[in-house]
Amino acid sequence: MRKILFAIALTLLTVTAVQAQKAVKYNQYGVAVQSDVLDVEAQDGILVMASPTSSYKLWFDIRTQMDAAVFFGAPDYADQIGNGVSIRRARFAVKGQVDKNWYGEFDMDLANGLVELKDAIVRFTGIPNLELQAGNFKENFSIQRNTTSRYLQFIERPMVCSALTPSRHVGINAKYAKDWLWVSGGVFGPEIAGAEEWEYISGNNKDSGYDAGYSLTGKAVFRPLYKSTTSSLHLGAAASYRTPKASAEKYGSYRASARNSTSINRKKYLDTDDLPGYDHNLLWTAELAGHWNGLRYEAAYVQDNVKFKADAADPTPRKFWGWYAQAGYLLFGGHQRYDANGGKYTKVKPGKNWGDIELCARYEYCDLNDGNVYGGAAQAYTLGINYWVNNNVKFQVNYQFNDNDRYANGKGKLFVGKDATTGKPTKDFTKIADKKAGVDYHMLCVRFEIDF
Repeated sequence: MRKILFAIALTLLTVTAVQAQKAVKYNQYGVAVQSDVLDVEAQDGILVMASPTSSYKLWFDIRTQMDAAVFFGAPDYADQIGNGVSIRRARFAVKGQVDKNWYGEFDMDLANGLVELKDAIVRFTGIPNLELQAGNFKENFSIQRNTTSRYLQFIERPMVCSALTPSRHVGINAKYAKDWLWVSGGVFGPEIAGAEEWEYISGNNKDSGYDAGYSLTGKAVFRPLYKSTTSSLHLGAAASYRTPKASAEKYGSYRASARNSTSINRKKYLDTDDLPGYDHNLLWTAELAGHWNGLRYEAAYVQDNVKFKADAADPTPRKFWGWYAQAGYLLFGGHQRYDANGGKYTKVKPGKNWGDIELCARYEYCDLNDGNVYGGAAQAYTLGINYWVNNNVKFQVNYQFNDNDRYANGKGKLFVGKDATTGKPTKDFTKIADKKAGVDYHMLCVRFEIDF
């Protein structure tokens, strides 16, 4: 008898719970809303809240990276490089799949106490193999630039990527990805990252009525090994037509610049300075990447052809370019992984319970010299060790040798050699007799990272 009564009571409680779930609920504005009970779980250390009955899913993407670096071996005439530490990234992102067709994302960085907008995305995925999105996000141009900082093989991206390839801009984009083909095309406006960029945009609009500027960026990737589960081959090419942006400090000027070690060394040896009379530039790249089990490799060439207006002080077209090649190998049976939808590489699968160790090497070159524009050229050799502890923790050590030429004087602010007459340090490359002058130095940098 007790068992029967208990079963009846349990049935009544279940029916009541179901009815309670179906009861009408209201939001803070008094509007009736649909409600759903979510399951909460940790997926590879990421907190995910998902509905068991619909496509709704919400999750957090949080990342902390702390860097420390020392610099040594610079010539006696060079400006001193300060050793230091930095919170390279302190990212907080909220991502949501509100139904089967619509996705949204908001991402910001709080590194070193500075607030910066990263991704702000509205995405529609209701058409098979096609994504349409609008907001602030990375242009699909460079595989290195589009690979998230969580899964980079080195602590910093190559100089040519920092100097020439586009990152996040406000725009709209369409992407198609299926089997061996990946194609993307978009229209983009200015960069919106922090208060500085928005001050330039609003000032240029209010005071001068300047257009925000636009870019047309397209990319195609061929993936002949798309059926393989242990390897990939990525053959990509991209081009971007770009006009002056209102987010620039000096509207109508072109400038390319890059640091050549880490964010801790704030000196930009490579810098064209502002080149006035800029009309447009055509940027293009060709890239090769792939993996096989624990081996991953990547190389790319980037070139920027800059055009100036006919009435510019110097209307001569300029060409800036660079390239890099890098590779890494997991020593203890781990596997590299390719993100087919994103056209880039994602987190590795460690080979042991305690993780895996990846050995990496890279050569890079960037040239911002052309004609009477002396922005400097540099090459760098980097060796890296990555300890992938698990899905969430990663330690990195990079040794890098930087070789800057005599023109890499940070738009005239940095010493690059000794005056042939006085023997004193000089920033003027025309006064240096030694053609091998320039600031060469070594760097040792470590990173501690956690993603959750």
